[in-house]
Amino acid sequence: MTIIENAPAPTRQAPAAVNITSGHLPRWFPWALLGASVAASSAVFGVIAAGGGGFDVTGAVITGVLLFLVLIGVISTVVEGRRKATDRVVTALVTIAFGIAMVPLISVAWTALQNGIAGLNAEFFSSSMRNVVGEGGGALHAIMGTVLITLAAAVISIPIGLLTSIYLVEYGRGKLAQGITFLVDVMTGIPSIVAGLFIYALFALLVGPGVRMGLMGALSLAVLMIPVVVRSSEEMLRLVPNELREASYALGVPKWLTILKVVLPTSMAGIVTGVTLAIARVIGETAPLLVTAGFTASMNYSLTDGRMMSLPVFVYTQYMNQGIPAEAYVNRAWAAALVLILIVMVLNLLARFVAARFSPAKSR
Repeated sequence: MTIIENAPAPTRQAPAAVNITSGHLPRWFPWALLGASVAASSAVFGVIAAGGGGFDVTGAVITGVLLFLVLIGVISTVVEGRRKATDRVVTALVTIAFGIAMVPLISVAWTALQNGIAGLNAEFFSSSMRNVVGEGGGALHAIMGTVLITLAAAVISIPIGLLTSIYLVEYGRGKLAQGITFLVDVMTGIPSIVAGLFIYALFALLVGPGVRMGLMGALSLAVLMIPVVVRSSEEMLRLVPNELREASYALGVPKWLTILKVVLPTSMAGIVTGVTLAIARVIGETAPLLVTAGFTASMNYSLTDGRMMSLPVFVYTQYMNQGIPAEAYVNRAWAAALVLILIVMVLNLLARFVAARFSPAKSR
């Protein structure tokens, strides 16, 4: 038996660097290729513009992106294989779609901020348009009207929508549940003006033609909110595992108490998020409030006594009924639009906070 002495110890080789020679593209390569493609496209469009035409920024960007898609597909196929190349092209398409979707959102937000910030001052938040012609005045009556009408709509629609979703998930069976689901789906897609006309026609029969009040606006918004609350709450309730219900039943807890103590707390984060998003969806409606609540230049804190102004209607009336100087009316319209956007943004942030704070994983 021979013993090999002084045999060199095995050495571990360092892994190959991540580069083109190892069959993988570096992480920075797609971004560098995108920048080079846009730069090359811009150079071509610059040459064309030098010949007498103007420089087309949109055309240069679109051409550069298309060139990038072709190049990343070809280069990735050669270096990494067809499967990885397909993944890179699809990832690029998804990223481009996200960027395209963000362009109008950022544009609207920036335009509203740029044009509306000049009109935001202490007077705008502390006074109404009563006896104001031209410059001055504010939107306090519209802000209060929006808060009161939306709050009343939420008080009306949230219990109805939540109880309907509980019935559909926990009790509904057969044709009745199918009929309710069908009607909810139909109501989800109805135009907002139809809801306003429905409430106006109903009150015209009950009270008399020509009546307008904040309660009518709240009811029209509630008609729009209820199907959204039903669908969002229904989906959240269906996500609750049946094992939780069965464990509660095994302990002798009745069904109504199981729903109250087990099902609702488990799905509460999603339900609150859906309700908040439903409120944010209807708070900017203009058409139904024009028909039902009308518009006024004075403060009105009563939902059942006279016309009530809201922020969307305030924006519409200020822009459409411009006086002298016209700039003052346009500035007030942009300022009110900015305030409305900020309210919607706060509601969305609140929905995210509630979802993160009260989710089952965070509440343990």
